[in-house]
Amino acid sequence: MEYRNLLFEASGRIATITFNRPKALNALNPETMRDLSAALREAAGREDIGAVILTGAGEKAFIAGADISEMKSFTPMQALDFAQAGQEVLSFIERMPQPVIAAVNGFALGGGCETAMACDLIVAADTARFGQPEVSLGIIPGYGGTQRLPRLVGRNIAKELVLCGDMISAQRAFEIGLVNRVVPAAELMAAAREIAGKILSRGPTAVRAAKMAMNRGLDLDLPNACALEASLFAAGFSTADRLEGITAFLEKRKANFIGK
Repeated sequence: MEYRNLLFEASGRIATITFNRPKALNALNPETMRDLSAALREAAGREDIGAVILTGAGEKAFIAGADISEMKSFTPMQALDFAQAGQEVLSFIERMPQPVIAAVNGFALGGGCETAMACDLIVAADTARFGQPEVSLGIIPGYGGTQRLPRLVGRNIAKELVLCGDMISAQRAFEIGLVNRVVPAAELMAAAREIAGKILSRGPTAVRAAKMAMNRGLDLDLPNACALEASLFAAGFSTADRLEGITAFLEKRKANFIGK
């Protein structure tokens, strides 16, 4: 499928989705979010794709935020629709079966930071910058920034980032737990693919269940979250991957998982 504001490439069981509005620093608008929704659903429905990488075209930006020129004329109801539609797309990243890795190559501000936070892992170029600067525009984050950021880095650090609206470096993002890994810009995609490749070498059914357990468990109290984990742990014993994985371990050989 062709997309107007995205590039979609599948190779080696990895789908790479590239935000492709470099002249606008890959800023998000409704059309781009519709493209992203369709691309994610395409990836989620393909059995030949086991991991997804999101990145931005050009050297300056992953996503520099929402397209302010389009937001200027929003009515409150249009703003609500824009926020809710974007939140649904980012929530789908968390629900889709494949792990999603954000390869942040530059500015990840506003909706860009929110998109990265919805991903399962974030790898950042050492030149990347993160931030939720919405208060400088007289508004607040609308794609989940006030909710995912505290869950990732803690309430007080999140409040500092949102209430001050400042950008932080990739290294600072790593220090506060927002980013998993910082690498030289030239090595960004190789690092993201390396992580994706490692995930792809593991049991696909187990990876899917583990992602579900962690994402859904965060919204539950600990006893119910552990009950969810136990049920998914037990369900794993009905899979061919479980039998293959344990047999391969005992036979001291590499497992040949089939995703069933």
